[in-house]
Amino acid sequence: MEQTSRSRSFRIRPATPADAGVIARHRALMFQDMGQLPPAAFDPLRASAENVLAVALGRGEYVGWLLTPEGEPDRVVAGAGVQLRVVLPHPVDLGRGEVGVAAGRHGIVLNVFTEPAWRRRGLAALLMRHVLEWARDQRLDRLVLHASEEGRALYERLGFVATNEMRFGGSLLGSGDPRG
Repeated sequence: MEQTSRSRSFRIRPATPADAGVIARHRALMFQDMGQLPPAAFDPLRASAENVLAVALGRGEYVGWLLTPEGEPDRVVAGAGVQLRVVLPHPVDLGRGEVGVAAGRHGIVLNVFTEPAWRRRGLAALLMRHVLEWARDQRLDRLVLHASEEGRALYERLGFVATNEMRFGGSLLGSGDPRG
């Protein structure tokens, strides 16, 4: 699919298991940019994510897209993906005061990343519009994401809203109990 952003053409292509390394690198860089990944943890996160992504892409549990400049198919400058998850059926607002029952087909947007030299050109917006179109075509019940401070304005412009979601703040991997 060809897209245009600020007078340059780009191609968005589906990610394959062979792209797991590129996506994993983007994921580690994303966390590094947000100040959440110390240098010593970069390679372990990248390697672990690459292994999981290769399997998830192959099974269709993760669907990703990579953006390349037109005529440079090997130069990935941005990417985004959706991890699919099944949850229990739940109420869903159908509009006009009607409530229905959703089947529980959810997607969580992950790994939205643009290489630093390519930022501020609308590439993340191109990818996210593609993700939204795909999610509608797939008839997902819900699409969620965790926004960085830098990305929040983009997601709000595209129609994402803050929700009532909470996250447990203690450690689930050890004995940390935030209640003391």
